[in-house]
Amino acid sequence: MVGLGTIINVIAVIIGATIGILLHKFIPSRLQNTVMSGIGLAVCFVGISGVISKMLVAESGGFSTKDTMLMIASLVIGAFVGELLNIEKFLERFGDFCKGHIKFNKENSRFTEGFVSASLLFCVGAMAIVGSLEDGLRGDYTTLFAKSLMDGTVAIFFAATMGAGVYLSILPVAIYQGAITLLAGVVKPLLSDALIGQLSLVGSVLIFAIGLNMCAKTKIKTGNLLPAVLVPVFYNIIINIF
Repeated sequence: MVGLGTIINVIAVIIGATIGILLHKFIPSRLQNTVMSGIGLAVCFVGISGVISKMLVAESGGFSTKDTMLMIASLVIGAFVGELLNIEKFLERFGDFCKGHIKFNKENSRFTEGFVSASLLFCVGAMAIVGSLEDGLRGDYTTLFAKSLMDGTVAIFFAATMGAGVYLSILPVAIYQGAITLLAGVVKPLLSDALIGQLSLVGSVLIFAIGLNMCAKTKIKTGNLLPAVLVPVFYNIIINIF
């Protein structure tokens, strides 16, 4: 069944968030902050490992880097476009709107933070792209199943510390992965292994930024950096044309 991988992913996030909400009542706020810092550190190292695996190349007994300038250009161009569109503000307004219409969450000060953080983390990364393509082209949801296990686990800790806003992250996950799955036949020819690696590289930098916001309380507008992920796509299109 095409699309089953995304359905499983959504269900995993819902189950994880539900477990987290149940645990939320038993975790004091002081412990919640410490747990969130720990999760943030883990997310940072996931991002760092992703960057290293895509940037470092073993050559002649040593290491060199690749796609460094593309990564920098992607972040600069992505920041410019993201600030013009003010994507993060849109996400926050959507989160605040939903918070205002869900009665039992009006006192949850981290509702919007939970929605934005979980949405970005679940959607940024190569597994979402590769898994959705495999699901759409071959009906193979193995990669998305593995992603679902990870997302569901993360959702437990996110919901336990930030509340029910994590539930809303199923919307961008369903739309983003579902769209790639449905358009897999069109998108696949454009995605070479090199391009997927570049997408993963930029996505890993954003994952690191998300973790930094969580553990170091920085104010990096990760949502406004989202267009950076698309820059390698346009770069490869231009390279292929010329």
